[in-house]
Amino acid sequence: MTLPMTPTFGLIIIGDEIMSGKRQDKHMPKVIEFMNTRGLSLGWAEYVGDSPERITAALQRAFASGEVVFSCGGIGATPDDHTRQCAAKALGVPLALHPEAKRLIQERMQDTAKEQGLPYEPERADNLHRLNMGTFPQGAAIIPNPYNKIPGFSCTGPGGGTVHFVPGFPVMAWPMIESVLDTHYSAYFRQDAYVEKSVIVLGAMEATLTPLMESIEAAHPAVKVFSLPSVDHPQWGRHIELGVKGEPAHADLAYLALRQGLQAFSLEYGPELVR
Repeated sequence: MTLPMTPTFGLIIIGDEIMSGKRQDKHMPKVIEFMNTRGLSLGWAEYVGDSPERITAALQRAFASGEVVFSCGGIGATPDDHTRQCAAKALGVPLALHPEAKRLIQERMQDTAKEQGLPYEPERADNLHRLNMGTFPQGAAIIPNPYNKIPGFSCTGPGGGTVHFVPGFPVMAWPMIESVLDTHYSAYFRQDAYVEKSVIVLGAMEATLTPLMESIEAAHPAVKVFSLPSVDHPQWGRHIELGVKGEPAHADLAYLALRQGLQAFSLEYGPELVR
């Protein structure tokens, strides 16, 4: 059976609060976790402050990429939320109130009024303003929000890139991202799709090992060779974690070749690692 070609997944994280250090990003490690448990991997990530020009440029690249991108943050209705407007500009389409989003937002407002023991007033100015949270680029599809019903949205650009927009709040964003993955990309899930095999090389220099790494990648193009140096590890001191990553069958062959190539050097080794 021929398996579908797995798309590249990317992540855009938006907000001045991240760029200023007021808040630490939690999205990227969580998205990596979601990917890994499904046999997928995150290809890239980008951080953008609340600059409409930079957000629009980042989204234009994403829509033109042919990749699958998650965008976190900036889809509210306050003056510093620019993502919905920037997405429309990047696509060259107008914003429009999505009818299903309107229904869900109104439902949420009714729920809130009931919880507070107040009448629901749909024509009140602040309630009308809240409908802006359902104003998406024309043609967008909604992403359900199980936390408070106010949806995110998805758009596909002319270059084939699909961007899924979710709020910046982890309690909302994370179940929405998982839902998108499970609903739209389950055909790409593979529990045996990826493995890392490596060995701790003690006291070595990366420059010494670079020709070997290059030869392994040339002979085994289906894998990636990696080296992670450390100078002050509490157990192994100065060392390099040298290894390969890829589909298990390819990684096994490449790792065998790597260990054989290391025999040409007079080196000491720590443990072998498999992830």
